[in-house]
Amino acid sequence: MAETDEAKPAPLETRASPYAWYVLGVLFLVYTLNFIDRQIITILAPDIRKDLGLSLADIGFLYGTAFGVFYALFGIPLGRLADNWHRGRLLTLGLALWSTMTALSGLARTGLGLAGARIGVGIGEATASPSAYSLLSDWFPKRQRATALAIYSAGIYVGGGFSLFVGGKIADTWNQWYPANPPFGLHGWQAAFMAVGLPGLLLALWISTLKEPMRGQSEGLRAPPHPAPFKAFFEELLTIVPPFTLIGAARNGVKALSANLLALLIVAALAMGLVALETKSEIWSFAHKWSAVRVSVFVQWAAVGIGAYAVFSWASALRHRDRPTFRLIVGTPAFLCVVLTYGLNAFLAYATAAVAPSYAAHNWGLGAAEIGLKIGAPAMLAGFLGVTLGGLAADRLRQRYATGRVMVILFGLFAPIAPLLIAFTTTDVTIYFITLPIAQLLTSTALGAAAAASQDLVLPRMRGTATGAFFIGTTLIGLALGPYLAGRIADLTGSIATGLLSLLAVTPIALAAGIAALKLVPKAEASREERARAAGEPI
Repeated sequence: MAETDEAKPAPLETRASPYAWYVLGVLFLVYTLNFIDRQIITILAPDIRKDLGLSLADIGFLYGTAFGVFYALFGIPLGRLADNWHRGRLLTLGLALWSTMTALSGLARTGLGLAGARIGVGIGEATASPSAYSLLSDWFPKRQRATALAIYSAGIYVGGGFSLFVGGKIADTWNQWYPANPPFGLHGWQAAFMAVGLPGLLLALWISTLKEPMRGQSEGLRAPPHPAPFKAFFEELLTIVPPFTLIGAARNGVKALSANLLALLIVAALAMGLVALETKSEIWSFAHKWSAVRVSVFVQWAAVGIGAYAVFSWASALRHRDRPTFRLIVGTPAFLCVVLTYGLNAFLAYATAAVAPSYAAHNWGLGAAEIGLKIGAPAMLAGFLGVTLGGLAADRLRQRYATGRVMVILFGLFAPIAPLLIAFTTTDVTIYFITLPIAQLLTSTALGAAAAASQDLVLPRMRGTATGAFFIGTTLIGLALGPYLAGRIADLTGSIATGLLSLLAVTPIALAAGIAALKLVPKAEASREERARAAGEPI
């Protein structure tokens, strides 16, 4: 369907249509599969570590950094493409890519090969939320937007929980059937990757049948079709993928190029400093480990450094190319505070998801299938209830208070602390399996509220880009740092619980960002059109 064949805009409605709910249901399935493919590595981690000789920090890198950095970087240009092109087609291509790369993870024989597949999964999955957030924001009126985004986001927890159950069951069953000389030399964890990856190709065909709504139809702010969406996409790509970022900076003059080079030097120095801090100046001692393809501290901080530098380059280019979008996203402190507050929520949530199965296996000697059932099934229910109830609460509070959605974000950050402390200090496995989903339920309440708050701060044509920027917080801050740091501290201390609970040290930073958001969001939302117009937006 071409942009000119988009569904005709209907008069402004106060309630979503039946087709809007159908679209929401299909996108929920996509996001569920998204997190099955993303999270399954956590339940398979003990077997992967055994077969490939990896540490807990290495698993944190594979689960978090290798996936998350490229997910964040490509989320920006793909978000731009979602703003300008057919969102259903983009999501179809992305789903096909990440499903294929998940299946190829099952063919990995080394940590490096698995890292390459995880990078591919991250790039493919970067199409999902920019496309879905933009579609749902057009299909659903503003008063129901947080609810719709919360239900969509529940796919995180349904998919994440189901991945533990199905991944553990497949791996254990395969290993029982083939204790020696398995077909094609595949271990149980490899068979599990292939089993969950291939069905996504069928779902991609279904996505291709969805109608494309008129941009801005839910708010009566029609955005005309972009004349050259792929040209804009490639220009965006050049501004965020090193070393092409230098070319993008040079286009904007000597001053911009000098600032970009300075930023590159600062980020490189910080990354090398972190490597030196972790390894006590034994930076090059990792060379011998590449023969075993062991993920090193150097690779971790190099990847994070690349991500940070690339985001700076993108933001600088956006300021020159699209000042209104820059002004409403990067140039809006309220938006940045929402991203930081929720990003630190994700920092703890992703770290918990990464280590919870390994903690149960290490402390109580449980198998993957049992862990998958006892963690995965409750996680599905807890996450679905938490994110849905959180979205409903955010919408209702927003009707009464301009800061209603920020209130829910802060609740989702602090309410889970007590059950997390209990879960990772108890010696009773039953208490562990009870308190863990309680923590997950409370954590998940923040997602719909944060997503809706970020969308409220931008114009309809900017939603895909805003979504990409929003997810930088949950990837470069949350996914690329949380699992790795939890694993690294666990390796150093010999305690997975210490590795996770030490991350609670970030809560004062999150509180400060949340308090700032409470003060800034109402004024920023009220002045959205005025600030965009002042920056050159023709509205």
